[in-house]
Amino acid sequence: MLWQWLPFRELDLEQLYALLALRQEVFSVGQNCAYLDADGLDQKSWHLLGWKEEGEKRYLSAYLRVVEPGNRYVEHSIGRVCTLARHRREGLGKELTKLALEKTEGQFGPVPIRISAQLYLQKFYEGFGFKALGEVYLEDKIPHIEMLRAP
Repeated sequence: MLWQWLPFRELDLEQLYALLALRQEVFSVGQNCAYLDADGLDQKSWHLLGWKEEGEKRYLSAYLRVVEPGNRYVEHSIGRVCTLARHRREGLGKELTKLALEKTEGQFGPVPIRISAQLYLQKFYEGFGFKALGEVYLEDKIPHIEMLRAP
């Protein structure tokens, strides 16, 4: 895996196209969920991209963004977490999340991080120190729960 950690302004066109395509494949097509992905938060985020190589072909297989505080929540926020379907169950989601927490702490110090997690992933995020807050709610017709990880 080749990992890249970049603010929006440093993404090139290939990286931007790849991350938008992966998000559409996972969320819009894979979860049959119609929503506006271009929500204005990408420009206020750091992006973690995980590339796989097969021969001479390179493709994006894992991605998430870390939204800077004061934009979505008071705290930093991790969102748009996704992996390519054919690489699920390989531990890539754990690697992606662990690296995101390390990169966020390395960039900003020990900071609280809030997420809006799909409910079925609650235990996954609890494994990284996130604690559930409040009630379950529907976001784009999918059950979610807010979670917070204290520094």
